[in-house]
Amino acid sequence: MNNRYSGKIRKVMTFALAASLTVGLLAGCSSAGKVKDSKEEKVLRIGMLYGSNDDSWFRQQYTDIYEFNNNVRIEIVPAVDQSEYRYRDYSNNEQYVEPDYFEGMKKLMTGNNPVDIIIADTGTLKRLAEENLLKPLDPMIQEDKFDTSDIVPVVIDTLKDIGGDNKLYGLSPTFSSSALFYNKKVFADAGIEPPTDGMTWDEVFDKARMVSKGEGKDRVFGFSFNRYLGSDPYWDMQSSYVTPLELRVYDEKAELMTVNSPQWQKVWDTISKLAKDKTIPSSANMNMEEYYSEDNYSPISGDLFLSGKLAMMISDGYYINEIVEANNNADKIKNYSPVDWDIVTMPVHPEKPGIGSNIWIGNTFSINSAAPNAETAWDFIKFVNGEDFAKLRSRSNSYEMVSRKSFITPKAGQSYNIDAFYQLKPVPPASAAEEKLARDIPGLYNITNSGRPHFQEVLEDKKSVADALKEWEEKGNKMLLELKKNPKAQFNEDGSVFEMH
Repeated sequence: MNNRYSGKIRKVMTFALAASLTVGLLAGCSSAGKVKDSKEEKVLRIGMLYGSNDDSWFRQQYTDIYEFNNNVRIEIVPAVDQSEYRYRDYSNNEQYVEPDYFEGMKKLMTGNNPVDIIIADTGTLKRLAEENLLKPLDPMIQEDKFDTSDIVPVVIDTLKDIGGDNKLYGLSPTFSSSALFYNKKVFADAGIEPPTDGMTWDEVFDKARMVSKGEGKDRVFGFSFNRYLGSDPYWDMQSSYVTPLELRVYDEKAELMTVNSPQWQKVWDTISKLAKDKTIPSSANMNMEEYYSEDNYSPISGDLFLSGKLAMMISDGYYINEIVEANNNADKIKNYSPVDWDIVTMPVHPEKPGIGSNIWIGNTFSINSAAPNAETAWDFIKFVNGEDFAKLRSRSNSYEMVSRKSFITPKAGQSYNIDAFYQLKPVPPASAAEEKLARDIPGLYNITNSGRPHFQEVLEDKKSVADALKEWEEKGNKMLLELKKNPKAQFNEDGSVFEMH
C-alpha cells in the first residue's frame, strides 16, 4: 500500500479549554475585522474528506475559538460519512469497497449548496487544483499583506510545488516530521564523530557499522528504523528507506512486476547485510526472552534507544516527550542511566536530494472556487494559519508541529537541534492514477506484502537477493494476472488466493 495517500491518523492531545483560557489572547484575531464586526450571522460550510456526526475533535482544534470571536456559525460536512459502514450487514461476506473520497468532495463543492472551505490532504489538494476547483490564495495574501515568510519551507514550498506554477491553493497550520536521534555517549565511547545534518543513508550506515558492538542482550546496534524490540526489517525499510526513492513494485497499469531491477537489488542488498551483520536489530538476530525476562524488565524494556542499545534511530518529535520523562524519572527505573541525545535531519538518497521520509503536511485549508462566502472563508484560513493560533497550538504536546518557525521551540526546557525537523521536504503525493488503482484493486497491497517471505529467505541465507527478487517477480506477476480477471481478489502472503468463508 502506498502510504503517501493512505489516511494518516495521528493521536493529538486536545486543548478543549482553549476558548475560555485564551479569550484575551485571541479577542482581536479576525485580521480583517469585517467578519467580527458583522451584525448578520455568517454561515461557513467546511467540507472534509471523511467524518461522522462526532466532529468535536476538529471543533476543539480549529473552530470553537473562531466562532466565539466572530459572528459566524460553522457547519462541518464530510464527503464520506464513515459512520454508515458501522451499520452495514457484512454477514453475506460482502467485501468492503473503499469509497471514492475525491468524487465525494467534488459533489460537496459543486452541488446546490457548495461548501466554502475544503480540508484535505496534499494528494487531494493537488487534484482539486489541477481541475481548477480551488481559488488561488496568492491575490488575497498580497491584498491583506498576510505574512507567509515565517512558514517553514517544508510546508510553504511543498504547497507551492503541489499547486503548480509556484501558486498557493492551500495553507496548512501544522506538519509532522521525523529526525535521526542519536546517543552521544555511544559515539563518544567509540571515538567516532556523531552524525550531522544532511547525511546520506550510506553515510549513516557506515557510522552505524563502526559503533555496533557487543553480543546477546548487551549488543549495541548502530541503527534502527524505530526504537522497538523485534523489528521487521522488511516493513521497517518500506516507509523510511524505500518511499523517497519512489520505487515501484509493479508498473503504472498494474500489469507487470518491476522488482527484478538493479535499484531493488541494491535496496535488498543494503538492508539484508545490515540485518545479517547485526548492525540493525531484527527478530531474526535477537533473543526476545533475554530482553523480556523478569530480571531485565523495566518500564523502558521494549525501547532499545532508552535502554542504551541503539546508537541511532528514527522517530518523530513526540518521542522527545518520552525521552524527557524517562530521564526525569531515572531514579525510579531499574538499571537506567539518563540518555544524552540529540537529533539531525533524516538521511537522504543522493538521487533524491532534499527529500526526507516520514514527513507529512497537516490538514490543508483551501477555498472552493464556487464558495458562496469566500471572504469569510479567507478570514478563517488566515486565523488558523496566523501567529496567534500558532502561538496557542505550539503549547500542545502533539505529534504535529506548527508551521510557523517562530513558534517551533525545544520542548521541556531542552536544548537540541530542532531545525532538523523542517530542513527537508516530503515525498511528492501519489498521482490520481495511483490512488485510483489502489482503490479499485485493493488486492495490490497483498503484492507488496508477498515480498516479505522472499526477503526473509535472504536474511536466513537460503536465497541470494537476485534469486529472491526473481521469485517475487514471478509470484507477483501471477497475482497481477489474477487481479486482472478478478479486481476484488485478495491473497495470502504466499500469493495464493484468499478464500472468504
